[in-house]
Amino acid sequence: MSTAVWPPIEDTQLASEQAASQTRELEWLLVQFRETLQSLKAGLEECAALLAPTENGSTLVLSSVRSECLKGLVTRVGTRIVKGMVKLRLSSLPPPRGSATYDLTISSAPHAPTLVVPQLTSVRTSINTCLDVIDVTTWTGDSSDANFVAGQLRLLHDHIQEARQALKGYSDVQPPWWEHAPDDKVFDPPLPPNVSFHLFVFDAALLLEIRTLEVQNAGDDAYAGFSLRDRLAVALGGVRPPVHDEADRTFTYRGQEVRVKEKIRVESQDPALMSAMAKLNALEHSVMLSRKALHMVMGREEPLD
Repeated sequence: MSTAVWPPIEDTQLASEQAASQTRELEWLLVQFRETLQSLKAGLEECAALLAPTENGSTLVLSSVRSECLKGLVTRVGTRIVKGMVKLRLSSLPPPRGSATYDLTISSAPHAPTLVVPQLTSVRTSINTCLDVIDVTTWTGDSSDANFVAGQLRLLHDHIQEARQALKGYSDVQPPWWEHAPDDKVFDPPLPPNVSFHLFVFDAALLLEIRTLEVQNAGDDAYAGFSLRDRLAVALGGVRPPVHDEADRTFTYRGQEVRVKEKIRVESQDPALMSAMAKLNALEHSVMLSRKALHMVMGREEPLD
């Protein structure tokens, strides 16, 4: 199927009419983007509200699967964990006398340091930056300049991607556990030196990893994650230490070479984070469609990144 102009017109006039039509289409698209930006702003404000501090916060259950190794609750308020109690039953972490579990309690003292989840801080920062980009595009910049709008849409897309990736867990703001040791005074009583407490976000869920550590002295023999002492204990009828994916590695933690004796990982779904993730996915898709439409009408042939 083809189209033709009747009666026929000169090639120069046809090119001029095509250019004029494309200009009108571009002007119409830029006007429509004003409504699109307001819709995007509303969606981003909803995401910001889901991550904003609320009076009661979100109380999440922590429970190991098919075992009593870890049970507990944490309360998230915005980007901070303000309350929490974790009960541990680990062979390498004997409980105090008279207690059946080893308890880790987040301090409620006014002077205690705050336990912050860096990824959530990054998400909020990226969302606020997106809102600033929309305000600049709407009120400060020249919204009739296609090149300007295209640049702003690309900037908006980049920051939405950063927010989504931080919630997904694939982000530079999620440091490895051995590089991110919480302040001991976050807990009451303070966190034992042989315990690592690592709380982070992955797939819009809150994940807690607890590790018990042993200092790896120079010259210590390590085979498949067992020191000489461990192997002798097993040979004499002791309990074989649990096997995990970090059993044969050493790490530098708080300035010391350590190995991981026991490791437990617990996931807790956070409805607010899951909802924010779904909204960010939809917003990213919407911005990409707007970028593609503007790209086509402007006659650009290079692919979008």
